Amino acid sequence: MKILVCNAGSTSLKFKFYEMPEAKLYAQGHVERVGSTDDAVFHYKNCETGAKVDLEKQNIPTYKEGIQMFLGYLTSDETGVIKDILEIERVGFKTVLSKGHFGIHELDEGAMQGMRDWFALAPVHNSAYIATIETMREVLPDALFVGVFETAFHQTIPMERKIFGLPYEWYEKYGIQRLGYHGASHGFIADNLNEITKKEGKEHYRAISCHLGGSCSICAIEDGKSVDTSFGMSLESGVIHANRVGDMDSSILYFLESEGLSREEILKGCQKNGGLLGISGVSNDSRYVVEAAENGNERAKLANDVFVTNIAHYIGQFFVDLNGLDYLVFTAGIGEHAADIRKMVCDKVACLGIELDDEKNDNCHGDVVEISSTNSNVKVLVIPTNEEIGIARRTYEYQSK
Repeated sequence: MKILVCNAGSTSLKFKFYEMPEAKLYAQGHVERVGSTDDAVFHYKNCETGAKVDLEKQNIPTYKEGIQMFLGYLTSDETGVIKDILEIERVGFKTVLSKGHFGIHELDEGAMQGMRDWFALAPVHNSAYIATIETMREVLPDALFVGVFETAFHQTIPMERKIFGLPYEWYEKYGIQRLGYHGASHGFIADNLNEITKKEGKEHYRAISCHLGGSCSICAIEDGKSVDTSFGMSLESGVIHANRVGDMDSSILYFLESEGLSREEILKGCQKNGGLLGISGVSNDSRYVVEAAENGNERAKLANDVFVTNIAHYIGQFFVDLNGLDYLVFTAGIGEHAADIRKMVCDKVACLGIELDDEKNDNCHGDVVEISSTNSNVKVLVIPTNEEIGIARRTYEYQSK
């Protein structure tokens, strides 16, 4: 079955085209700066022949132009892997959330309306996906569209870890609960751990997955299932992010209003000017924050300390939830590439029996790399995430009604 996976951002589009269930990657593409009329960037690669297309200074004012460019190269005689777009049987999307749709669903009008109904919880993400889905449906009217919602992987979290200390009627009426995100990434980590433990002959395992990037979350995994997560109902929660505040006392919002700040100013501070950027004043990019801290910038050092402490607190909490730990996994941009952050985190939670091998940590390359020392009671792994293959698997497995 030929499946196209689409990952949409506020100004970006990522595509991967698979043959399933073999998980053979035929082609991939990436559009940056959607919305630009003269500065957009387009990348395409035929993974069979190696043929590449790299274009800059492109006119891609909407998602439609980006989609058409990718499909054009996918079917062209020079760079294509199929003759006609009608060969695309299913399209899988890394959708975020939809009211009443927490798992994997066909993107029919009910699921789309659910995305609109909960638009306020993820305005940037849902606006991108709604626009992309509606545009792609015009181009591929006969394909089955499947939404692999980010909340899907976290449906196994027990109720006592989902519910907030609010009137229960609000859960019943409005659906207020811990939903969790980064499900495609944590689910991919769980798939890998399932294979690892199977080879090791283990029937039971406990793991903590640290997805650390521009957006960050920690997930407790037991035997392949999510049992706790740092995200709450929205993406403005958990550990601090590149720009977003993470966990915060809700009364601060009302205090800032009383001090004369508008709601727009407060939201901008929480969503755009918070996180690593807000504390450091340097950048939202962890690399530059770490570099500034090493050069003596005290605010940058504070930002790193807050970030690492946030992560360590969730690891400690989930260690208790899991009643111990077998694997600690780092993934995503920071988790995969920032050896210094990994070391700071592991040093912080050394009391849990976690010990790094510094040489392995500093020279970490490959698909699955163990960076813990031989004395460590917990295996520490770095696993590069691949959200798209997880989405392709779930899209293939989906049984349409």
